[in-house]
Amino acid sequence: METKLCPKCHAKWLEGIHYWSTGAVGNEHDLAGLVCNTLGDDTCINPQKGSEEGQTWEERREFISKWGPDDE
Repeated sequence: METKLCPKCHAKWLEGIHYWSTGAVGNEHDLAGLVCNTLGDDTCINPQKGSEEGQTWEERREFISKWGPDDE
């Protein structure tokens, strides 16, 4: 089984598929928007580094701020 581990953020790829630390299948564009584009450097192995298609922390903050006490 081919495994890759980013030396910068420790993101994992198994057989070419990105997985979050929770074990859930990841999204390389979201990883780029949340981590690689701001914290990555030349050692980052995410093939989508630089992509602006994924989520950002700003988008997640906005989503969370709209939650109310009745939202699940």
